Amino acid sequence: MANQNGGEMDSAPVIDQGTRPGVITRLIIFIAVLTGSALVFALFHDRLGEDFLLGILGVLAMIGVGYLFASAIGFIQIAPRSTGDELSRAFIDSMDEGLLVTDRKGRPLYANRAYAELTGATSAADVKTVESMLSDNSEAAPTIERLAAGLRDGRSGDGEFRLSRPIRPGAEPGARWYRAWARSFKVPGRRKPLSAWSITDISDERAEQERFFLDLQKAIDHLDHAPAGFFAADADGRVTYINATLAEWLGVDLASFVPGALKLPDIIAGDGMALIQSVKAEEGTTRNAVIDLDLATINGEILPVRFMHRVTATRDGTPGPTRTIVLNRTEGEDASADLRASEVRFTRFFNSTPMAIASVDSNGRILRTNAPFLSLFSSVVDRDALDRRIRLDSVMHERDREGFAVALEKAKQHQAEIAPIDTVLPDNEERHMRFYVNAVADHSGGASEGAEEAAIVYAVETTEQKALEAQMAQSQKMQAVGQLAGGIAHDFNNVLTAIIMASDLLLTNHRPSDPSFPDIMNIKQNANRAASLVRQLLAFSRRQTLRPEVLNLTDVLADLRMLLSRLVGNEVKLQVEHGRDLWPVKVDLGQFEQVIVNLAVNARDAMPEGGALTIRTRNVTADEAVQLDYPGLAPTDYAVVEVEDTGTGMDAETQKKIFEPFFTTKEIGKGTGLGLSMVYGIVKQTGGFIYCDSAMGEGTTFRIFLPRYIPTEAEQEAANQEAENGQKLAGPNRDLSGSARVLLVEDEDAVRMGGVRALSSRGYEVHEASSGTEALEIFNELDGKVDIVVSDVVMPEMDGPTLLGELRKVQPNIKFIFVSGYAEDAFAKNLPSDAIFGFLPKPFSLKQLATVVKEMLEKEG
Repeated sequence: MANQNGGEMDSAPVIDQGTRPGVITRLIIFIAVLTGSALVFALFHDRLGEDFLLGILGVLAMIGVGYLFASAIGFIQIAPRSTGDELSRAFIDSMDEGLLVTDRKGRPLYANRAYAELTGATSAADVKTVESMLSDNSEAAPTIERLAAGLRDGRSGDGEFRLSRPIRPGAEPGARWYRAWARSFKVPGRRKPLSAWSITDISDERAEQERFFLDLQKAIDHLDHAPAGFFAADADGRVTYINATLAEWLGVDLASFVPGALKLPDIIAGDGMALIQSVKAEEGTTRNAVIDLDLATINGEILPVRFMHRVTATRDGTPGPTRTIVLNRTEGEDASADLRASEVRFTRFFNSTPMAIASVDSNGRILRTNAPFLSLFSSVVDRDALDRRIRLDSVMHERDREGFAVALEKAKQHQAEIAPIDTVLPDNEERHMRFYVNAVADHSGGASEGAEEAAIVYAVETTEQKALEAQMAQSQKMQAVGQLAGGIAHDFNNVLTAIIMASDLLLTNHRPSDPSFPDIMNIKQNANRAASLVRQLLAFSRRQTLRPEVLNLTDVLADLRMLLSRLVGNEVKLQVEHGRDLWPVKVDLGQFEQVIVNLAVNARDAMPEGGALTIRTRNVTADEAVQLDYPGLAPTDYAVVEVEDTGTGMDAETQKKIFEPFFTTKEIGKGTGLGLSMVYGIVKQTGGFIYCDSAMGEGTTFRIFLPRYIPTEAEQEAANQEAENGQKLAGPNRDLSGSARVLLVEDEDAVRMGGVRALSSRGYEVHEASSGTEALEIFNELDGKVDIVVSDVVMPEMDGPTLLGELRKVQPNIKFIFVSGYAEDAFAKNLPSDAIFGFLPKPFSLKQLATVVKEMLEKEG
């Protein structure tokens, strides 16, 4: 350690437990010297004089005491210092960082030359600890106290602080920066650890950092005020930097700009992202591209710009960050200002049009495209593809490429009328496209083969249009078939009603023992079978008669289980899983049972080798219905019935047709194709929805969504009243006779004649009419003294609802029964709300007619 006069002084002592004895060792040596002196005195006392021996003993004692003191202060060593100590001291003394070693009590044990120069110490006595020098300095105290506290807890630490003046007294005045660190370490043979403090003047380093920061600030300032915009984005399109010029153009507040919060799609207008994404770099390279597009400002305005776009890619091909210079195409001086403005307008039009546009040469190779074209055919066309001049027909299905070649040939011949080409994408036949090929006028007198544009091609996606056309065609077909089925059903019902009533009349005159009795019963049974087929047609056309009632699906399926077990047979395992606390529904019990039976039979037929049929029920809330994402499913509460089998399943084409009438996958003679169409009609007429999920070899699941029934106050009161009074059902021995005057209106002679005989035989006075007009005449002839009117709904000249309206003008409370093969809802919604009427669906028997008339007459008017 150098002194102030330039000479050399010894450094503070180095602790070396291996070469210097401890205090106890020194005391032992001192005692040994004294003991030796005493022995010499004892041996030679007789031969030498007493004074002489006492003198020698005193000298030896003085030598021992002197040795002890010299050993204690370090001037005397038992063994010389090791070469390792010298190397360590030489290395530490050569360090630029000041180093101080203290014991547990903070007393200095060693300081290197850099520490002495930093603190101004010229001798060992001048060495001060870091704490003693700086703990009272308000600028350094927080850092020093933190490091000292860490040492006391056995933790290392470091920190930086700034002082208004240097630590070394007499140094050049001015603020200085220092870095300090402190740590503890163990010394072999010493129980308590020592502490090492390092302190370094880093003022020059800080000054260099500040100069670098200022240079960086200047560079950023130059970039911010450049006449061009600039931004950087990561591989995911998040903007990590934007200069002030571009921020001003876009209206972005740089003070609140957060790197990564703004994304490229937020500032790119239209389909410009397709142009940007089409620029791709090869593995481990960069690529530059010039792109003309529009930016969208914060206010929603459009800014036409030109991108000088650079993209990068890693060695494995992963897209890297991008750097882009942005030129504002609306600014700058140009000798051809009009031409520049025209170019800007054309570029904006070309890239902003919703139609995909591409120009092709005479060989059909793509020369240039707009942004929508790249967006529409992104899976096939990108910048690399354009560089390779791919053929445009590569985006068409192979079967339609010949049509494009014909259209291109017509374009080269400058023909005006070129038929459009309808095709699909080669990799996705669900996406439909239409291409329009237009010739390019040749004003140059010809061009080299394939060098110039031969045609402009416009492309429009027609997928949605095709889907709408298919839906419209399907809807029209279903509507036409429904109208046909409904019309046929109406006529059939009239015929079947006459047959059934005639059968009933014959059965009343024949006993079971008569030979003709079985034939008459056979006629009636077959008529009932025909009536069942008519109900299927009406169910499909949604014009059948339904008698909805509030049901619990758990009870319904429990009652059906035995029947379903017999239907599916022993090869199919039937399992019914009832949902808990099922909501009630309002459906026609008989029709709903028919739906379940039909689905179960279809499931059985789909499992010829046997399998499992599971019918389960559950509640679905409105929120869950939305998440199911079934088309057309209204967001409300439903009770759901699922019919799942493990059969052969269906492909997508079959699933599209399963609800169509007369479509069947069964063999000829084993199915009419009306089963599922009837199921569909019943469910839809009930206000529910039915969906099918199936895959080949994975089975099929039908899901029926029935709206949750919530009674109104009026319905609740009516139900309570009915429960109190008890509804009288027509029992087998009920008296169906009467003496009332009945006006029977029916345009079908056979039906009318059967009805007249049925009621007359019960004691009623029956007046018949073949039309509504005739019925009014008879009503007037009887002076309105008619107890009840039984009328068909559909009749020539005047239908049943019109007849009721005319009669109510004369007799508002007249009792009326409608007879129809159509559903009651088909006409009841057009009647006055206070009209009193009953309903009898066709076909009906004599007993059913007499029962409805009797019940209507017993009702209070």
